[in-house]
Amino acid sequence: MTALAEGTSTLTEDRPPEPARRPGGLKRVLQYTVLVILTILFVSPLVWMAVTSFKTQSDAIDPDPQWVPANPTTSAYDQMLGSDDTPVLGWLLNSVLAATGQALLVVATAALAAYALARMDFPGKKIIFGMIVATLFVPAVILIIPNYIFVAELAWLDSLTAVIVPGAASAFGVFFLRQFFVGLPQELEEAAYVDGAGPFRIFWSVVLPLSKPALATLAMLAFLTNWNDFLWPLYVLFSADQQTLPAGLATLQNANAVRYDLLMAGAMIAAVPVLLLYLAAQRFVIQGVSRSGLKG
Repeated sequence: MTALAEGTSTLTEDRPPEPARRPGGLKRVLQYTVLVILTILFVSPLVWMAVTSFKTQSDAIDPDPQWVPANPTTSAYDQMLGSDDTPVLGWLLNSVLAATGQALLVVATAALAAYALARMDFPGKKIIFGMIVATLFVPAVILIIPNYIFVAELAWLDSLTAVIVPGAASAFGVFFLRQFFVGLPQELEEAAYVDGAGPFRIFWSVVLPLSKPALATLAMLAFLTNWNDFLWPLYVLFSADQQTLPAGLATLQNANAVRYDLLMAGAMIAAVPVLLLYLAAQRFVIQGVSRSGLKG
């Protein structure tokens, strides 16, 4: 009996593992059907925006939807890029500078605060972290007046500094990176400490290189938040040459008419840099999101 049991155990150990079962045919068809429907729902507005940007002014307001322009033209782009009244390229440059500057500041401040909350022990750490998380429930519109007074006192009105600095402290960024740092293997930091590295050297040489996916994800989210911000630049930027793209595009509307062809052309110009940024950083974004928030 013992020999038989040993032989059965050997056969069981030598048997190759069974391949994971794939979903049945009907289930796979249902999954792909749902994915196709969701893709159509998300992509259709982008396609409609692109199509409308190549329509004439009359075709853009035609009540009958035309997915293929009857009279395709680039007049909207010519007017957007060639008119002195709509310095779109200047607005685009301002948006790039503002979004990039704020993304860098958010990553720098959030990474330092998150590492301290994840690895260092000090009195009131949990209370401080709880207060930071609690600020996520405060609507951003409540902070408009205090931030405006702060910016006005520093004489930053009508400058890109006004749309960069107030959003540099990100509670979400601290929470996001803190969750990521908690999930990192602490043995690597302990080994660096044994070798004589201090806290900042460990943070700079060990933690940050391991956190590239999370840092790239946070930088992209901060970039998009500033890039899409409309209300705050409208309050603090007054000159036409200082406007960011969302606030500048709003000037194309008036009380009597809306140039949908111009708006869609401007929206396409605003969307292209974001799409390119996501395509370049999507690998880091997927890794960062999948590895964050697993431990608390």
